[in-house]
Amino acid sequence: MSDSAKESPFKGKTGLRRLLNATGYSFDGLRAAWQHEAAFRQICLLALAGIVLALYLPLPAWGRGLIIFAHLLGIVVELINSAIEASVDHTSLERHPLAKRAKDLGSAAQLASLVNMASIWAIVLFNHG
Repeated sequence: MSDSAKESPFKGKTGLRRLLNATGYSFDGLRAAWQHEAAFRQICLLALAGIVLALYLPLPAWGRGLIIFAHLLGIVVELINSAIEASVDHTSLERHPLAKRAKDLGSAAQLASLVNMASIWAIVLFNHG
């Protein structure tokens, strides 16, 4: 079988059309995450509060940048975690050790990003004062 025969039938757009389609799919994903994932809404609200606070406090630019990056990373990790959960649930709603492992690993990634976020806040605040 040739490589072109193995490609997805959904691939094929190039250039500006591909960019426009990809942007639309991204917004669809953000909309779906906001509508269906409470954890995504929570991490977005945490990011909003954290970023506003970081911009309000008299922090150095490097500190603000790290804090904003940490909050945006938390959003990215939650999107990936939600995608993993949706994929696992689409495959099967039956309990299976590998499905549990996949979901637990996604959850662990989010926990790591939250620990990272708290650590960055602590480092910035400690080194600022």
